[in-house]
Amino acid sequence: MKIVRALPQDCEVILELIKDLAEYEKAPHEVKATVKDLEATLFSSQPSAFCDLVKVDGETVGFAIWFLNYSTWQGKYGIYLEDLFIKPEFRGAGYGKALLKHLAKLCIENGYGRLQWWVLDWNKPAIDFYLSLGAKRWMSGPYFA
Repeated sequence: MKIVRALPQDCEVILELIKDLAEYEKAPHEVKATVKDLEATLFSSQPSAFCDLVKVDGETVGFAIWFLNYSTWQGKYGIYLEDLFIKPEFRGAGYGKALLKHLAKLCIENGYGRLQWWVLDWNKPAIDFYLSLGAKRWMSGPYFA
């Protein structure tokens, strides 16, 4: 397993993973993104969002899409994890945990103040996964940091 920053040629597989995530979240009809959209937003000269991929034996099995946010209280940037998804047949092997560790390491290396994300309140498997890793709920909702 290795985690790599996505490249423009990965946009088709990223879009497929986005569609798989939307299917899991019971909202496949809501995906409007195209390969061109991903190319333009993730790989512009100054992108505001980033994608890291989990690869196993050359196959992309998961991804994290994230962007920088800002805490006025801390006076620091942080990472907001927009989406993390591992294909169902690859879950339980530690790839999601590895992605979170990767993002936490980016926070530490860059002096960012926090890593945070939001989880659908019905997604008990994801909530349980994050809690098992020591994530803390924020604002008594499905928010984590």
